[in-house]
Amino acid sequence: MEDHARTFEQFRTRLQGIAYRMLGSVAEAEDVVQDAWLRWHEAVRSDIVNIEAWLVSVTTRLSIDRLRAAKTQREHYQGMWLPEPVLSVPPATPEEALARADDVSLAYLTLLEKLGPEARAAFLLREVFDTDYAQISQILGKSQSACRQLVSRARSQLREEQPRFSVDPETHHRLLHKFVQTLSSGDLRAISALLAEEATLISDGGGLVASFPKPLLGAQRIAQLFYATHRRFGGDLHMEIAHLNGRWALLRFTHGQLESAMELESDGKRIAHLYVQRNPDKLRHIAQVYSHA
Repeated sequence: MEDHARTFEQFRTRLQGIAYRMLGSVAEAEDVVQDAWLRWHEAVRSDIVNIEAWLVSVTTRLSIDRLRAAKTQREHYQGMWLPEPVLSVPPATPEEALARADDVSLAYLTLLEKLGPEARAAFLLREVFDTDYAQISQILGKSQSACRQLVSRARSQLREEQPRFSVDPETHHRLLHKFVQTLSSGDLRAISALLAEEATLISDGGGLVASFPKPLLGAQRIAQLFYATHRRFGGDLHMEIAHLNGRWALLRFTHGQLESAMELESDGKRIAHLYVQRNPDKLRHIAQVYSHA
């Protein structure tokens, strides 16, 4: 039994990565991995030729089923839906940072919501996890040709909406630091100057806290929102740079409690897109870490 569990643990990180990218939810991903463990526990091991391939297949199929149900629920979600952010470990070197694919950011996971469950699975397995088409074909129960078409269409569907600029982590970190300082100053013009004229802000409150039902558009309107928050909370407002979903992001605290997690996209000089997670249920994992810090 210990060997059985040890074998599964060797692949847990990979399975969790697949499930999280499929679902955008830590809790749902953990449920899928737990279900995969139960199936592994009950499986006849002598029938399994490649353990990793078997576990990846089971996890992906479970994720597809879970995503189908989740998509129905998200159609009735109150306000805009954003993925659940997770704390991540900063790369050890600049070279590692450049080599690491930006495939788990909130922006990327939000973009993946446009794909159907099978297309999302095929795309992630091929583009992120470098799975060959033979295995994808077995997992999805489709021909290799059909799987190639799924990936190709998904790639085309996402290409037009992906960011047209790429900023190195150090430049991004400096801009975040400047943004934090500017927000702390409460200077409306300076805040607006750091935002692209056609900047967008998407927020998710999950119906539990206030959020916008559709994207907030324009530098001036977004700057006024941050200015109003500064005026309201003053010294009880604190912002901290943290590594979330593979990139530097911002955590905002009010009265010492985590209020939101923000991921920003920029050209290195001005911020173009802001993804603000305010749903307390989706902040719980991060809040627990900081409550013990």
